[in-house]
Amino acid sequence: MYLNYFGLSDNPFSIAPNPDYLYMSPRHKEALAHLTFGLRESGGFVMLTGEVGTGKTTVSRKLLQQLPDNTQVAMILNPTLSALELLATVCDELGIDYDTSKSSLKYFTDCLLAKLAQNHQAGLNTVLLIDEAQHLMPEVLEQLRLLTNLETNREKLLKVVLIGQPELQQLLKRNELRQLAQRITARYHLLPLTAPEVSAYIAHRLSVANGDISIFSPSALRAVHRITGGIPRVINLLCDRALTLSFTRQHSVVRKRIFLAGAQQILGEDVVAQRLEGRQKWWLSLAFVSAVVIGVMIGRTHV
Repeated sequence: MYLNYFGLSDNPFSIAPNPDYLYMSPRHKEALAHLTFGLRESGGFVMLTGEVGTGKTTVSRKLLQQLPDNTQVAMILNPTLSALELLATVCDELGIDYDTSKSSLKYFTDCLLAKLAQNHQAGLNTVLLIDEAQHLMPEVLEQLRLLTNLETNREKLLKVVLIGQPELQQLLKRNELRQLAQRITARYHLLPLTAPEVSAYIAHRLSVANGDISIFSPSALRAVHRITGGIPRVINLLCDRALTLSFTRQHSVVRKRIFLAGAQQILGEDVVAQRLEGRQKWWLSLAFVSAVVIGVMIGRTHV
């Protein structure tokens, strides 16, 4: 609705996973480097965690793009499965033919181990990527650990990438999963974007749509970080609404008050007020500390 008005060729803040809008902040690049290093090591697991909307899927997609051509990838996007269902799904992902009348943990495990050995003989690496891994049951994680037991003198024949919310970290602290936790060769917790990264993120997405960051006023950009906390998915939602409101009111630039109005519509007035209040308390605390420091310095000069 606002594209022509702002001279944009596409919706820059759609939450659809369009690879053209992929933005790798320094934090995302660091996360990618950790995972890439971990997959090159001899261990069986690497792990990426982060709050909802921080860009874990972005990092995982980039990771898959960078894997060598001689890699076969199995992806599990819905891990709320039993151990038997998970093994059957991995068999499906790896193109393994199996007899449904013989469904048992041992049968599926034997099928997978045979496939891993076959891939290794053919010079293929095998990677299993599991999204939303915080939903995995402990017995399923233990079954995955057993799958990674197959190894050569130098490396595991199956590498597992676990991607999930912070609850995954707590899950792996359970005593019965300590052996699996010890096999994680790389782990990274993805934090939200900083204020400069938020501006760079918005500028990148606008430039892909043939736009310019000057569409947002400086005060509006500061408010974006304050209200969204640097969460990319929330940034997209609120910036899209702010552009819509600016268009309906025929404003050529997104002002701070328009952005806040859009944020209230999506997040609720109480949430926005709470985040603004938190910022004000921070400034008051800083002012108080500064006043105390200045007072002490003045006192010393008079002594």
